[in-house]
Amino acid sequence: MKKTFLLLLTATLFIGCSSDDDSGTEGPVTGAIYLPLTTGNHWTYDVEGSTLSGRDSLYVANDTLISGNTYKKMKTRELPAGFLSAAVRENGARYQNGAVIVSGNVGVNLGVELPIALPLSNFMLLKENASVNEQLASVSGEIEDEIENYPIEISYNITSTAKEALPTFTSPNGDTYTDVKSVQVKLNISISTTMEVFVGFPVTIEVLAPQDVVVSNMYFAKDIGMVYAHTVSSYELEDLPTGDFELPIPQSGTETTTEFLDSYVAD
Repeated sequence: MKKTFLLLLTATLFIGCSSDDDSGTEGPVTGAIYLPLTTGNHWTYDVEGSTLSGRDSLYVANDTLISGNTYKKMKTRELPAGFLSAAVRENGARYQNGAVIVSGNVGVNLGVELPIALPLSNFMLLKENASVNEQLASVSGEIEDEIENYPIEISYNITSTAKEALPTFTSPNGDTYTDVKSVQVKLNISISTTMEVFVGFPVTIEVLAPQDVVVSNMYFAKDIGMVYAHTVSSYELEDLPTGDFELPIPQSGTETTTEFLDSYVAD
C-alpha cells in the first residue's frame, strides 16, 4: 500500500489537461532556449525509481489557446513515470520574456479515494536570466473534500525556484552538457479534518502537517531541454487522537525517482 501511494504521488503530480479548445495555428518560437517548444520536438527519458521504472516519451504537439494566450500542447506517448513528463503532460507551455510558462490542471493523487485537482495558471517553470534562489512562481490555495464521511480541508503551495546556472553539467549517468540551468519545484500540502470528539463539540484535527511532499530538482541544457531530474516524494501523517478516522494511505513513506535524457529530436 505504501509503494502504491508513493508511486501515484510521484507519477501524477502534475498530470492534468487544459479546459480550453485546441487551435490549429502555429506560432513562432522565441525567447528562452532551455526548453525548445517547436512543434514536433521529441524527448525520451529513462526513468529509475525506488518502486517504479520506465521510459517516457514527451513531445510538443499542436498549438492550444488558454485564457487568450497561445501555448504549445505537451503530450506523452503513454502515461509517464517521470516528473517532467507528468508535470507538463496535456498542459500548455509557452515563452514570455525569456521564461517558460505552464498552464493547465495539477493532478495529485493521495490514494485511490483522495484525488486532488489543482488549477495551474501562468506558472513560471523556467527563467533564462534568473538569479540563484530567485523564486519564479508560487501558487497557493485550499480545497474542501470529504473522505470516510468526514470533511477534509487541503491547503497547498506549489513553488518553482531558480538554482545554479552551470557552464557544464555531468549527469549521474556520465553524459555531459554545456550551459545548463537548474530549477527546483516543490509541492507543500497540509490536511485537516473536523470531527466531534464529544457530542456537540466539533474540533479541527491536523491529519497531515504542512510539509514538502514533492521536491524535484531539474536540469535544462541550452538548445536541448531537460537532461536530468531527481525527485523525492515523502510524507508523514500525524498521530490522530482517535481511531475513528484515518486516510486510506499508509502512515508515512518515501520514493525517489531519477530521469535521464536518452534522446532529443528537434523538428
